[in-house]
Amino acid sequence: MIYHGNRFTLKPGVTPEQLEEALESLRNQGRVIPSVKSFVVGPDHGGEYDYGAVFVIEDLAGYWEYLVHPAHLNTDRVGLPLVDKFASFDVTDDEDPQLGEKIAELHKRRYDSMPDISDLVAGLGEYTGSAAPGRHGE
Repeated sequence: MIYHGNRFTLKPGVTPEQLEEALESLRNQGRVIPSVKSFVVGPDHGGEYDYGAVFVIEDLAGYWEYLVHPAHLNTDRVGLPLVDKFASFDVTDDEDPQLGEKIAELHKRRYDSMPDISDLVAGLGEYTGSAAPGRHGE
């Protein structure tokens, strides 16, 4: 299993309505993407981030489905413009020592094939973690 997480802070001036639209879009990902087995979306406690989400996915094929699903792309398009600082991470019980590189390659393939998403990511104030451009030779 792969537990894919995101943590983020908001830009100044984000309205409650904009925030709720983005959080609802994240929740919708968990409800409608078939490869998502469970999820949580909400405030991030005990760190420097405002909100977070974790999506549980069985394998790399499901991870790819998650990345390119219209519900996920909608979240990117409505949510990323509101985000200042973003971090992604993946926790897994898969013993493949190459899994991190394989996950990074999926993200790279998505960025390469979706310039609008790549541009949104490039516009973030800070982006670190497993999905960040520039990891693993990108």
